[in-house]
Amino acid sequence: MTYIHDVNLNKIDLNLFLVFDAIVQTGSLTSASRELHLSQPAVSHALARLRDHLGDALFTRQGRRMVPTPYARQLTPVVRQALSHLQAGLREPGQGFAPDTSDRVFTIGMRDILESLTLPGLMAHIRQHAPGVSVNSIQIERHDIADALRQGRVDVVVDIALPVAPEVQHSRLLLDKLVVVARADHPVVGAGPLRLDAFLEASHVLVSARRQGLGLEDYELSRQGLRRQIGLRCRHYFAACRVVSMTDMLLTMPEQYARVANRQFDNVLHAFPLTSAQLDAHLYWHAAAEDDPTNQWLRAQVIRAVNQEIEASTCATR
Repeated sequence: MTYIHDVNLNKIDLNLFLVFDAIVQTGSLTSASRELHLSQPAVSHALARLRDHLGDALFTRQGRRMVPTPYARQLTPVVRQALSHLQAGLREPGQGFAPDTSDRVFTIGMRDILESLTLPGLMAHIRQHAPGVSVNSIQIERHDIADALRQGRVDVVVDIALPVAPEVQHSRLLLDKLVVVARADHPVVGAGPLRLDAFLEASHVLVSARRQGLGLEDYELSRQGLRRQIGLRCRHYFAACRVVSMTDMLLTMPEQYARVANRQFDNVLHAFPLTSAQLDAHLYWHAAAEDDPTNQWLRAQVIRAVNQEIEASTCATR
Protein backbone atom coordinates (compact mmCIF):
# COMPACT_ATOMS: atom_id res chain seq x y z
CA MET A 1 0.00 0.00 0.00
CA THR A 2 1.23 3.51 -0.78
CA TYR A 3 1.04 6.08 1.97
CA ILE A 4 0.68 9.68 0.83
CA HIS A 5 2.46 12.14 3.10
CA ASP A 6 1.50 15.77 3.57
CA VAL A 7 2.60 17.86 0.61
CA ASN A 8 3.96 21.38 0.84
CA LEU A 9 3.14 23.22 -2.39
CA ASN A 10 5.93 25.70 -1.70
CA LYS A 11 8.41 22.91 -2.44
CA ILE A 12 6.81 21.72 -5.70
CA ASP A 13 7.41 23.16 -9.15
CA LEU A 14 3.83 23.60 -10.36
CA ASN A 15 4.97 22.85 -13.92
CA LEU A 16 5.17 19.24 -12.77
CA PHE A 17 1.38 19.16 -12.72
CA LEU A 18 1.31 20.17 -16.38
CA VAL A 19 3.44 17.11 -17.08
CA PHE A 20 1.12 14.99 -14.93
CA ASP A 21 -1.94 16.22 -16.82
CA ALA A 22 -0.31 15.61 -20.22
CA ILE A 23 0.56 12.03 -19.29
CA VAL A 24 -2.99 11.42 -18.06
CA GLN A 25 -4.44 12.77 -21.30
CA THR A 26 -2.09 10.95 -23.68
CA GLY A 27 -1.27 7.78 -21.71
CA SER A 28 2.31 8.01 -22.98
CA LEU A 29 5.55 9.74 -22.01
CA THR A 30 6.45 10.14 -25.67
CA SER A 31 3.10 11.70 -26.58
CA ALA A 32 3.20 13.91 -23.48
CA SER A 33 6.65 15.17 -24.47
CA ARG A 34 5.32 16.11 -27.93
CA GLU A 35 2.30 17.80 -26.38
CA LEU A 36 4.51 19.86 -24.06
CA HIS A 37 7.33 20.44 -26.59
CA LEU A 38 9.81 18.82 -24.22
CA SER A 39 12.25 15.96 -24.61
CA GLN A 40 11.16 12.56 -23.33
CA PRO A 41 14.00 12.49 -20.74
CA ALA A 42 12.75 15.85 -19.42
CA VAL A 43 9.23 14.45 -19.04
CA SER A 44 10.56 11.30 -17.35
CA HIS A 45 12.63 13.44 -14.96
CA ALA A 46 9.62 15.64 -14.15
CA LEU A 47 7.51 12.57 -13.43
CA ALA A 48 10.22 11.16 -11.15
CA ARG A 49 10.33 14.44 -9.22
CA LEU A 50 6.55 14.51 -8.81
CA ARG A 51 6.56 10.88 -7.65
CA ASP A 52 9.11 11.81 -4.97
CA HIS A 53 7.06 14.81 -3.83
CA LEU A 54 3.77 12.90 -3.65
CA GLY A 55 5.07 9.53 -2.48
CA ASP A 56 3.14 7.59 -5.12
CA ALA A 57 4.09 5.88 -8.39
CA LEU A 58 1.27 7.86 -10.11
CA PHE A 59 1.45 5.68 -13.26
CA THR A 60 2.15 2.04 -14.01
CA ARG A 61 3.04 0.75 -17.45
CA GLN A 62 0.50 -1.65 -18.98
CA GLY A 63 1.60 -2.56 -22.50
CA ARG A 64 2.26 0.73 -24.25
CA ARG A 65 0.06 2.85 -21.96
CA MET A 66 0.88 4.66 -18.75
CA VAL A 67 -2.11 3.85 -16.54
CA PRO A 68 -2.88 6.12 -13.54
CA THR A 69 -2.73 4.61 -10.07
CA PRO A 70 -5.80 4.95 -7.80
CA TYR A 71 -4.21 8.01 -6.18
CA ALA A 72 -3.50 9.57 -9.59
CA ARG A 73 -7.12 8.98 -10.65
CA GLN A 74 -8.23 10.74 -7.48
CA LEU A 75 -5.81 13.59 -8.15
CA THR A 76 -6.66 14.04 -11.86
CA PRO A 77 -9.91 16.06 -11.60
CA VAL A 78 -8.35 18.27 -8.91
CA VAL A 79 -5.33 19.03 -11.11
CA ARG A 80 -7.41 19.55 -14.25
CA GLN A 81 -9.81 21.90 -12.49
CA ALA A 82 -6.95 23.87 -10.94
CA LEU A 83 -5.16 24.20 -14.31
CA SER A 84 -8.43 25.16 -16.00
CA HIS A 85 -9.13 27.86 -13.40
CA LEU A 86 -5.56 29.16 -13.65
CA GLN A 87 -5.75 29.28 -17.44
CA ALA A 88 -9.10 31.08 -17.28
CA GLY A 89 -7.68 33.58 -14.78
CA LEU A 90 -4.73 34.39 -17.04
CA ARG A 91 -6.91 35.30 -20.00
CA GLU A 92 -7.53 38.89 -20.98
CA PRO A 93 -10.93 40.17 -19.79
CA GLY A 94 -13.59 38.82 -22.15
CA GLN A 95 -11.10 36.51 -23.85
CA GLY A 96 -12.12 32.89 -24.39
CA PHE A 97 -11.29 30.07 -26.75
CA ALA A 98 -10.11 31.34 -30.15
CA PRO A 99 -11.06 28.57 -32.62
CA ASP A 100 -9.74 30.39 -35.68
CA THR A 101 -6.16 30.31 -34.35
CA SER A 102 -6.26 27.14 -32.22
CA ASP A 103 -4.36 23.95 -33.05
CA ARG A 104 -6.19 21.94 -30.39
CA VAL A 105 -6.79 18.21 -30.88
CA PHE A 106 -10.19 17.19 -29.50
CA THR A 107 -11.01 13.60 -28.65
CA ILE A 108 -14.67 12.53 -28.70
CA GLY A 109 -15.94 9.21 -27.42
CA MET A 110 -18.57 8.07 -29.91
CA ARG A 111 -20.03 4.92 -31.44
CA ASP A 112 -20.43 4.48 -35.18
CA ILE A 113 -24.20 4.88 -35.07
CA LEU A 114 -23.70 8.48 -33.92
CA GLU A 115 -20.59 9.28 -35.97
CA SER A 116 -22.56 9.65 -39.20
CA LEU A 117 -24.96 12.09 -37.57
CA THR A 118 -22.32 14.16 -35.81
CA LEU A 119 -19.01 14.19 -37.68
CA PRO A 120 -19.98 15.51 -41.17
CA GLY A 121 -21.53 18.73 -39.89
CA LEU A 122 -18.98 19.09 -37.10
CA MET A 123 -16.00 18.80 -39.43
CA ALA A 124 -17.57 21.07 -42.07
CA HIS A 125 -17.89 23.79 -39.44
CA ILE A 126 -14.40 23.18 -38.05
CA ARG A 127 -12.74 23.25 -41.47
CA GLN A 128 -14.38 26.61 -42.17
CA HIS A 129 -14.05 28.32 -38.80
CA ALA A 130 -11.25 26.48 -36.97
CA PRO A 131 -8.91 25.06 -39.66
CA GLY A 132 -6.11 24.28 -37.20
CA VAL A 133 -8.37 22.16 -34.97
CA SER A 134 -8.46 18.38 -35.44
CA VAL A 135 -10.73 15.69 -34.00
CA ASN A 136 -10.22 12.09 -32.93
CA SER A 137 -13.36 9.97 -32.66
CA ILE A 138 -12.84 6.85 -30.56
CA GLN A 139 -15.06 4.24 -28.94
CA ILE A 140 -15.24 4.31 -25.15
CA GLU A 141 -16.69 1.40 -23.20
CA ARG A 142 -19.75 2.61 -21.36
CA HIS A 143 -18.48 1.53 -17.96
CA ASP A 144 -15.33 3.61 -18.62
CA ILE A 145 -16.99 6.94 -19.51
CA ALA A 146 -16.48 8.61 -16.12
CA ASP A 147 -12.81 7.58 -15.90
CA ALA A 148 -12.13 8.60 -19.52
CA LEU A 149 -13.57 12.07 -18.92
CA ARG A 150 -11.88 12.42 -15.54
CA GLN A 151 -8.49 11.43 -16.92
CA GLY A 152 -8.83 13.63 -19.98
CA ARG A 153 -8.63 10.72 -22.43
CA VAL A 154 -11.72 12.23 -24.06
CA ASP A 155 -13.10 15.77 -24.01
CA VAL A 156 -16.75 14.76 -24.45
CA VAL A 157 -18.70 11.57 -25.04
CA VAL A 158 -21.77 11.03 -27.22
CA ASP A 159 -23.76 7.90 -26.29
CA ILE A 160 -27.17 6.62 -25.25
CA ALA A 161 -28.74 7.65 -21.94
CA LEU A 162 -26.75 5.97 -19.18
CA PRO A 163 -26.49 6.09 -15.38
CA VAL A 164 -23.37 8.15 -14.69
CA ALA A 165 -21.37 9.37 -11.72
CA PRO A 166 -22.26 12.78 -10.20
CA GLU A 167 -19.01 14.23 -11.60
CA VAL A 168 -20.28 13.64 -15.16
CA GLN A 169 -22.55 16.31 -16.63
CA HIS A 170 -24.85 15.53 -19.55
CA SER A 171 -27.68 16.83 -21.69
CA ARG A 172 -29.99 15.20 -24.21
CA LEU A 173 -28.67 15.45 -27.74
CA LEU A 174 -31.21 13.42 -29.69
CA LEU A 175 -34.43 11.49 -29.06
CA ASP A 176 -35.10 9.28 -32.07
CA LYS A 177 -37.69 6.64 -32.89
CA LEU A 178 -36.97 3.25 -34.42
CA VAL A 179 -37.78 2.33 -38.02
CA VAL A 180 -37.58 -0.91 -39.98
CA VAL A 181 -35.45 -0.97 -43.14
CA ALA A 182 -36.43 -3.25 -46.06
CA ARG A 183 -35.49 -3.38 -49.72
CA ALA A 184 -37.87 -1.55 -52.04
CA ASP A 185 -39.30 -4.67 -53.73
CA HIS A 186 -39.55 -6.79 -50.61
CA PRO A 187 -42.02 -9.65 -51.36
CA VAL A 188 -43.69 -9.65 -47.93
CA VAL A 189 -43.46 -6.15 -46.53
CA GLY A 190 -45.01 -4.37 -49.51
CA ALA A 191 -45.51 -0.66 -49.92
CA GLY A 192 -48.06 -0.08 -47.13
CA PRO A 193 -47.65 -0.01 -43.36
CA LEU A 194 -45.53 -2.85 -42.02
CA ARG A 195 -47.75 -5.47 -40.35
CA LEU A 196 -46.61 -7.07 -37.12
CA ASP A 197 -47.10 -10.59 -38.48
CA ALA A 198 -44.94 -9.84 -41.53
CA PHE A 199 -42.28 -8.35 -39.25
CA LEU A 200 -42.20 -11.45 -37.05
CA GLU A 201 -42.13 -13.87 -39.99
CA ALA A 202 -39.08 -12.21 -41.56
CA SER A 203 -35.44 -12.90 -40.83
CA HIS A 204 -33.67 -9.96 -39.16
CA VAL A 205 -30.26 -8.32 -39.00
CA LEU A 206 -29.14 -7.24 -35.52
CA VAL A 207 -26.28 -4.75 -35.29
CA SER A 208 -24.29 -5.04 -32.09
CA ALA A 209 -20.66 -5.02 -30.99
CA ARG A 210 -21.49 -7.70 -28.42
CA ARG A 211 -21.32 -11.41 -29.20
CA GLN A 212 -24.73 -12.04 -27.65
CA GLY A 213 -27.65 -10.21 -26.08
CA LEU A 214 -30.78 -8.42 -27.23
CA GLY A 215 -31.23 -5.24 -29.20
CA LEU A 216 -33.36 -2.29 -28.10
CA GLU A 217 -36.20 -3.49 -30.33
CA ASP A 218 -36.10 -6.97 -28.81
CA TYR A 219 -36.82 -5.59 -25.35
CA GLU A 220 -39.89 -3.84 -26.76
CA LEU A 221 -41.06 -7.08 -28.40
CA SER A 222 -40.45 -9.11 -25.23
CA ARG A 223 -42.77 -6.80 -23.27
CA GLN A 224 -45.52 -8.03 -25.60
CA GLY A 225 -44.46 -11.66 -25.28
CA LEU A 226 -43.08 -11.62 -28.85
CA ARG A 227 -39.80 -12.76 -30.35
CA ARG A 228 -38.21 -12.32 -33.77
CA GLN A 229 -35.76 -14.46 -35.72
CA ILE A 230 -32.18 -13.13 -35.93
CA GLY A 231 -30.57 -14.36 -39.15
CA LEU A 232 -27.46 -12.17 -38.98
CA ARG A 233 -25.60 -10.46 -36.18
CA CYS A 234 -22.99 -7.93 -37.35
CA ARG A 235 -21.10 -4.93 -36.01
CA HIS A 236 -21.81 -2.13 -38.48
CA TYR A 237 -24.98 -0.54 -39.84
CA PHE A 238 -23.49 0.16 -43.26
CA ALA A 239 -22.92 -3.56 -43.80
CA ALA A 240 -26.39 -4.32 -42.45
CA CYS A 241 -28.05 -1.83 -44.83
CA ARG A 242 -26.21 -3.37 -47.75
CA VAL A 243 -27.29 -6.87 -46.70
CA VAL A 244 -30.90 -5.68 -46.52
CA SER A 245 -30.65 -4.19 -50.02
CA MET A 246 -29.63 -7.63 -51.41
CA THR A 247 -31.89 -9.95 -49.36
CA ASP A 248 -35.36 -10.23 -47.85
CA MET A 249 -34.00 -9.54 -44.37
CA LEU A 250 -35.18 -6.63 -42.23
CA LEU A 251 -33.16 -4.23 -40.11
CA THR A 252 -34.41 -2.10 -37.21
CA MET A 253 -32.44 1.07 -36.45
CA PRO A 254 -32.88 4.71 -35.32
CA GLU A 255 -34.69 6.82 -37.93
CA GLN A 256 -32.22 9.71 -38.30
CA TYR A 257 -29.28 7.42 -38.83
CA ALA A 258 -31.36 5.20 -41.13
CA ARG A 259 -32.01 8.17 -43.43
CA VAL A 260 -28.27 8.88 -43.63
CA ALA A 261 -27.11 5.27 -43.97
CA ASN A 262 -29.62 4.31 -46.67
CA ARG A 263 -29.17 7.24 -49.05
CA GLN A 264 -27.16 5.10 -51.45
CA PHE A 265 -29.39 2.04 -51.23
CA ASP A 266 -32.82 1.42 -52.69
CA ASN A 267 -34.20 0.64 -49.24
CA VAL A 268 -37.48 1.76 -47.72
CA LEU A 269 -38.06 2.88 -44.13
CA HIS A 270 -41.18 1.59 -42.38
CA ALA A 271 -42.63 2.50 -39.01
CA PHE A 272 -41.82 0.00 -36.28
CA PRO A 273 -44.99 -2.12 -35.85
CA LEU A 274 -45.18 -1.55 -32.09
CA THR A 275 -44.97 1.56 -29.96
CA SER A 276 -41.22 1.49 -29.86
CA ALA A 277 -38.61 2.41 -27.37
CA GLN A 278 -36.58 5.38 -28.53
CA LEU A 279 -32.90 6.03 -28.96
CA ASP A 280 -32.10 8.59 -26.26
CA ALA A 281 -28.64 10.00 -27.06
CA HIS A 282 -26.82 12.32 -24.65
CA LEU A 283 -23.71 14.50 -24.66
CA TYR A 284 -21.45 13.88 -21.64
CA TRP A 285 -18.62 15.98 -20.19
CA HIS A 286 -16.76 16.20 -16.88
CA ALA A 287 -17.87 18.68 -14.22
CA ALA A 288 -14.34 20.14 -14.14
CA ALA A 289 -14.84 21.24 -17.78
CA GLU A 290 -18.27 22.78 -17.20
CA ASP A 291 -17.02 26.39 -17.38
CA ASP A 292 -14.00 25.78 -19.61
CA PRO A 293 -14.47 27.93 -22.78
CA THR A 294 -12.67 25.37 -24.94
CA ASN A 295 -14.91 22.51 -23.85
CA GLN A 296 -17.97 24.76 -24.05
CA TRP A 297 -17.10 25.56 -27.67
CA LEU A 298 -16.74 21.89 -28.55
CA ARG A 299 -20.07 21.00 -26.91
CA ALA A 300 -21.79 23.79 -28.79
CA GLN A 301 -20.40 22.55 -32.12
CA VAL A 302 -21.49 18.96 -31.47
CA ILE A 303 -25.01 20.13 -30.61
CA ARG A 304 -25.09 22.37 -33.69
CA ALA A 305 -23.95 19.53 -35.97
CA VAL A 306 -26.59 17.08 -34.74
CA ASN A 307 -29.39 19.67 -34.92
CA GLN A 308 -28.42 20.61 -38.48
CA GLU A 309 -28.36 16.96 -39.56
CA ILE A 310 -31.83 16.38 -38.11
CA GLU A 311 -33.16 19.56 -39.75
CA ALA A 312 -31.70 18.57 -43.13
CA SER A 313 -33.15 15.07 -42.86
CA THR A 314 -36.57 16.44 -41.92
CA CYS A 315 -36.59 18.88 -44.86
CA ALA A 316 -35.56 16.12 -47.29
CA THR A 317 -38.59 14.00 -46.36
CA ARG A 318 -41.20 16.74 -46.67
